[in-house]
Amino acid sequence: MADANPFQDPQRFERRVPPCAVVIFGANGDLTKRKLVPSLYRLAIERRLPQGFAIVGTSRTPMSDEAFREKMEASVREHLENSHFDEAVWEEFARGLYYVAGDLASPELYTALTARLATVSEERQTGGNILFYLSTQPSQYATVARGLAGLAKGNGWRRLVVEKPFGHDDQSARELEVALHEYFTEDQLYRIDHYLGKETVQNILAFRFGNPIFEPLWNRQYIDHVQITAAESIGVEGRGAYYQEAGALRDMIQNHLLQVLSTVAMEPSAVFEPTAVRDERAKLLRSIRPLKPADVDAHAVAGQYGPAAIGGKDVPGFRGEPGVNPQAMTDTYAAVTFLVDNWRWAGVPFYVRSGKRMPKRVTDIAIRFRPVPHSLFANESARPNLLILRIQPEEGISLRFSSKQPGSGMNLRPVSMDFNYGTSFGMRTPTAYETLLVDAMAGDPTLYTRQDMVEASWAAVQPIVDAWGNRTGPDPFPNYAAGTWGPAASDEMLAARGHVWRVP
Repeated sequence: MADANPFQDPQRFERRVPPCAVVIFGANGDLTKRKLVPSLYRLAIERRLPQGFAIVGTSRTPMSDEAFREKMEASVREHLENSHFDEAVWEEFARGLYYVAGDLASPELYTALTARLATVSEERQTGGNILFYLSTQPSQYATVARGLAGLAKGNGWRRLVVEKPFGHDDQSARELEVALHEYFTEDQLYRIDHYLGKETVQNILAFRFGNPIFEPLWNRQYIDHVQITAAESIGVEGRGAYYQEAGALRDMIQNHLLQVLSTVAMEPSAVFEPTAVRDERAKLLRSIRPLKPADVDAHAVAGQYGPAAIGGKDVPGFRGEPGVNPQAMTDTYAAVTFLVDNWRWAGVPFYVRSGKRMPKRVTDIAIRFRPVPHSLFANESARPNLLILRIQPEEGISLRFSSKQPGSGMNLRPVSMDFNYGTSFGMRTPTAYETLLVDAMAGDPTLYTRQDMVEASWAAVQPIVDAWGNRTGPDPFPNYAAGTWGPAASDEMLAARGHVWRVP
């Protein structure tokens, strides 16, 4: 029997990170500057990183180690969340920052990288352990994997973190799988979905399976329907050229929100262990009913925001954003009714929506329970119990139930019990990237997406992708004004089942 990993705690308490080097491809990019290096620095502040730790950045831009350190310092100062900048910690952290310039398609880059990693391993005592992080364009994933063929094995462990999107459709997802698996085994691949690193998403498991009061109610007998909302108040913010090739369905629902759905609806695993937990998520995703082409219009709605005045300021429509084709057919809003064909959820609709330029920024899960079978009070049937899991901007949980108003008579009104992470624990909540980077370095893939989960989520949305890509007839966009909750057709989709969207 193989020895247990001393750095992997099966209960996911505070775990130690082994000595290692993190190689970031795309080190001059936005994700590295806003999320990756600030998150690693925050881990250093909290003494979560070992003495034997290093970061090797690489991109096209020629740069010395010192210039890279200065650039990363400026980024950390700008993007460090809920913490002050500690000069002493940065000085020690910066000693482990290195840089190698080169073209991702050039063999010379990987030769130089191999030599630098050998030097870093000796200087920083990383033990030969390497975490490769692909913060590049998805079209370059296969190129980098091929370039790393000689580094995929060696003394110590090798792991490859891949940012979403995992393919543009089901076919490209399979092609990417083949390309990556040519050089890396599945247990070396860590497909990162930062939503799974958010505390509230992780807390769904604790809430369901650690509290016997709720799990018996978590089924079709007691739950009427579930709404998952991911709304953004901003537009495409200068990313119009990228976004018009993706859209809300691909950018949010196919990956982030279907992973959230699978966490809400999965069966309990026998043990809290990576394979068991991911098996249950994958099983749930495979249980989502595939849509037939004739059913897409009744189960999915596409939207695109048009110009509007918000707060006295004129806001352009999507087609008026910089870098966007004036005839773009991109969905900046998508809403889908998913049905899960298993014994627990048969007949319970899961409504999932995501959109740009909505009235507010909010991501939450609203679980509406069935009404009482017979109402004793005049206004009770109109006040269903509601459980709300808030993912952002404030992480927490609210339970809405009915209570008698003070005074004579039996008049009921809804009240809420609220749990907020910040006030309840009085401590800083780690960012999703902090959590996920620690897990990858510790070798715990529980919160990472497995290939069969990628395939199952694409199977759930591919009929919609195909239908929307083959639109005929008059131009349907724009069909909602910026600053509103989406197109009327989205409300009609729920009304057909006697439901309405909850206003967060």
